[in-house]
Amino acid sequence: MNLNLSGKNALVCGSSKGIGKAAAIELAALGANVTLVARSEETLKLALSELPVTAGQQHDYLVADFSDINLMKEAIGKHLDSKTTPYNILVNNTGGPNGGKIQLAEEAEFIQAFSNHLLCNHALVKLLLPGMKQSGYGRVINVISTSVKIPLANLGVSNTIRGAVASWAKTMANELGEYGITVNNVLPGATETERLAQIVTNKSEKAGTSKEQVAEEMKHEIPMRRFATPAEVGSSIAFLASPAAAYINGINLPVDGGRTGSL
Repeated sequence: MNLNLSGKNALVCGSSKGIGKAAAIELAALGANVTLVARSEETLKLALSELPVTAGQQHDYLVADFSDINLMKEAIGKHLDSKTTPYNILVNNTGGPNGGKIQLAEEAEFIQAFSNHLLCNHALVKLLLPGMKQSGYGRVINVISTSVKIPLANLGVSNTIRGAVASWAKTMANELGEYGITVNNVLPGATETERLAQIVTNKSEKAGTSKEQVAEEMKHEIPMRRFATPAEVGSSIAFLASPAAAYINGINLPVDGGRTGSL
């Protein structure tokens, strides 16, 4: 199986921690040159120090805030102008919207989430697409949610926007397949990240029970009876970025231990 990414360049969003950082580590381990992207330069520097490096590999980072699409495009555009080689791999990964019932959501929440996720994803693909076509190698992997298969309770805005991103990705996959560029979605389940820890804390406070009890109840909903590690999700992203996944296009790949109650 050809998993070799030597000589390939990867732009990984939201990669200072959690699933994004795990994906960056896996891509680097397969030989890719990785550019980390996130808001905090301090955490980016720490993440950069964790990337494996072999002879000839070069990693860097870029500070960009996806809450302002125009500033994000400007930052990425300047970075691309400074590079002599194109990016072959794009990992779209942005923190999810706040939780809550959809009936209580404000219009501004939908607008901001739509911009952070779908519009930023789209802008990044447009910026990197000429280089992917030129190099003859392109992989776009979007980290979204299992809610595109079954909506999750109390995540009204997220359910809505994630579904839009999934449909956008499938449409993009249909258009770019002829160039040998694949577009796929990874759907993480409950994964041991800061976001999951906050969800557990919120549920604990609302129910008046311990965080340990809440976590055990959540694990009981998963056939494998445990949460995923970020590395397990990162490995699935790295596989889809590899030459071995060249004929996998336009799919939603759940990485959830079997929790999602549909095929």
